[in-house]
Amino acid sequence: MKLNSEEDRVASAPPAGMPVVFEAIVKRQALAATYNRGAITIAPHVVYTKHGELYVDAITLDRDGKPPREEKIGAFKIAGLGGLRMTPRRFEASALFDPSEARYAGVTLLAIER
Repeated sequence: MKLNSEEDRVASAPPAGMPVVFEAIVKRQALAATYNRGAITIAPHVVYTKHGELYVDAITLDRDGKPPREEKIGAFKIAGLGGLRMTPRRFEASALFDPSEARYAGVTLLAIER
């Protein structure tokens, strides 16, 4: 078995959208993407790893152009976010986001400042 093959490097490479997600968190700007075949706009609050995959927890601002019935934080697998791009729409930190939750302990890569 050959270690560090091109296939191994590709499999372990971060998703192409990672720099955009990081920038959106730092600047508190919403992201637009396609997720499960629908158009979404999200306010990203934290990027973390779970089972070796990268996730972003975010408030959904709209799905297919319609606002959600209630504010809640959703977990989105970054590899599943297609056409990921930053929007000019700004957001504030949600009171629902708690960076000290156990699920973020030791796996947080970047979170918004409160």
